[in-house]
Amino acid sequence: METATPPSRDELREHLVRARIAGDVATSRENNLDHYRSLAVRDPHYMFGLSMEGDWTFRDILALMAKAAGVVPDPGFRSGQDTIDPDRTLDALDAMGDRIAAVLKREKPRILIATGHPTGLLTTHLALARLARRRGAELLTPGETRAFTHGGLGRRRRIRYLDDVAMLDDGGALVHTHDPAPMQAMLAELDEAGQDRPDLVIADHGWAGAAGEAGIETVGFADSNDPGLFVGEAEGKIAVTVPLDDNVLPRHYGPMTGYLVSRVESGL
Repeated sequence: METATPPSRDELREHLVRARIAGDVATSRENNLDHYRSLAVRDPHYMFGLSMEGDWTFRDILALMAKAAGVVPDPGFRSGQDTIDPDRTLDALDAMGDRIAAVLKREKPRILIATGHPTGLLTTHLALARLARRRGAELLTPGETRAFTHGGLGRRRRIRYLDDVAMLDDGGALVHTHDPAPMQAMLAELDEAGQDRPDLVIADHGWAGAAGEAGIETVGFADSNDPGLFVGEAEGKIAVTVPLDDNVLPRHYGPMTGYLVSRVESGL
């Protein structure tokens, strides 16, 4: 949950590094480079529902991730500790907060919030949902209980909302997912019902990618090994992508969440 007194930028920078949300993160260089290669060959698992208009070679993706997230830019550095620049995280949090505030200042905004990382970032999304409700936004919940078969293995997963934040469950647990299909189905359901699409989507993974691909203003969070949303931002489909380790202990996101909520409120 968010902290009672939000930290200053300098205090949050120290916390991000100490909690390894940024700085020397747990994601290895080998894992980062493997995912950049996978995206370069258009592996759908890493595209998050986004079509990529540019060529986006492995070198292009590495250069983008060095610029946007602060990973080591040297392609010859192939193993060991990789990094996320905490100042890039802070800058993106500020930009995200400003975007959310701008939408909340509209009359009766419609917002959709979702996460593919319920073991980490759920607490942040729940806090943003509470904030949106307090400020008069309508939180959309299309597709509840709609089922999907994952990975051809016959496991059926359903859309489930917890306090208006969408996730997937497998019947007994909330699950991690990159899949864009749930967001695509949610938007299709709104269209079929003749309802307006959201003014803003706050999400991660395929939830964010599919919304951005559909032309909806989207802000999201992404790890250094998930380059898809950063490419989407570079191509103008994602409004803001915040670089961070997306699966530290949920309590460690409290200061970051408090800072982000405070940034939104300061813009209202």
